[in-house]
Amino acid sequence: MSGHSKWHNIQARKGKADAARGKIFTKLGRELLMAVKMGGPDPVGNSKLKEVIAKCKANNMPNDTINNSIKKAAGAGNSENYEEITYEGYGPSGVAVIVNASTDNKNRTAADVRHVFDKFGGKLGTTGCVSYMFERKGVIVIEKASTELTEDDIMLIALDNGAENLESEDEFYEITSAPEDFSTLSEALENSGLKFVEADIKMVPNNYVELDENSVKRMELILEKLDELDDVIDIYHNWDE
Repeated sequence: MSGHSKWHNIQARKGKADAARGKIFTKLGRELLMAVKMGGPDPVGNSKLKEVIAKCKANNMPNDTINNSIKKAAGAGNSENYEEITYEGYGPSGVAVIVNASTDNKNRTAADVRHVFDKFGGKLGTTGCVSYMFERKGVIVIEKASTELTEDDIMLIALDNGAENLESEDEFYEITSAPEDFSTLSEALENSGLKFVEADIKMVPNNYVELDENSVKRMELILEKLDELDDVIDIYHNWDE
């Protein structure tokens, strides 16, 4: 999820991730499955799989678990079949919300997502109703305390491998790239010994919406309840938290 106060939000998500790691690993396992079904089990020739592996590592999924999930997905007897689907809608005061899900039952997932929007003061919209407000970007976040490399060191590695920008604030560096440069960038940074708090291709908003106290509570509930849905993988919004 994205917002101006992203550094605080990263810390909050980090704590939440530790508490719900099993559920996160299940969702990441689905993403690995879909990536393997789409382009095969070799990340060298499957850029989508390479992206998902980077995301798995940023969420502290063990290498053995990643490799076992890839082997299972590539197995001849694996009949699991999920497809990726995106929903767009509005939160309180017109906050734009994008929900990425993986599902084996589109009717169930659509009903679940719609229920959350309706119950907490949002509205599910049509395809394209808010996505034009966002831009796809590779996003990598590194905790400063996790590395002895200086900001200049990281900047040089990043810019040499396709990064567009490096932001430094509080306890984190955030590096952004075009989606097509994400795999090369994340691999180069990882090979330099850097560990990621986040690593993914995200929908980054072009502008942000501020909310009053009442709307904040409803927006928090929408995000919380969407995140609790088993089929939901990622949620993006332009609420200025």
